[in-house]
Amino acid sequence: MPIKVVLVDDQNLVRQGLQSLLALDDSVEVVGQATNGEQALTQIAALTPDVVLMDIRMPECDGITAVQRLQEFATPPPVLMLTTFDDHESILAAIKAGAKGYLLKDVALETLVQAIECLHKGGTWLEPTLTTRIVEGLQSQPQQQAMNPTEALTNKELAVLRLLAAGLSNQEIAECLYKSTGTVKNQVSAILAKLGVNDRTRAVLKAIELGLLSGADSR
Repeated sequence: MPIKVVLVDDQNLVRQGLQSLLALDDSVEVVGQATNGEQALTQIAALTPDVVLMDIRMPECDGITAVQRLQEFATPPPVLMLTTFDDHESILAAIKAGAKGYLLKDVALETLVQAIECLHKGGTWLEPTLTTRIVEGLQSQPQQQAMNPTEALTNKELAVLRLLAAGLSNQEIAECLYKSTGTVKNQVSAILAKLGVNDRTRAVLKAIELGLLSGADSR
């Protein structure tokens, strides 16, 4: 069965473009559309999609607010935020609200489908270009309190974390670092535990806030 998707964007051309793009792939089916977060919540409740593609900036009810309210659902579908902006504060707010990833609106079909499939399987999706902009935007801001020294990331874990930030899967990280997938999986689990988060997206965001991706070294 195709993955059911709801598109949420206040611009008709964007929604039509995304729908036309996704219609080229049989693994995805657009089952509904909404022009703002309020409509999106109604559509999601009625259609129970597998994945939601959500714009950040919309009138009446923006994407961040919609994602926050969506977490009140018994089984909220994963949300992939779509943006044309490099506003790192909005992207961070969306992820912290519960979104599972973010992507640029001018994305290629192959990447968009990969992101949808990733979220459908319970994963997260990070747009490398936007992650870099988030890092650059936060470097000049005061950093949060550092982790407990006993919980500092090792150099090997930092290497894995930087590849996570680039959007690589465990298999791809294993290939880059010449390790087994099992070893990488264990290291990712250790990273999540040390950062006090429960998924890859929040691990990267926490690392950004702590300055771990801006060249800082750990032991």
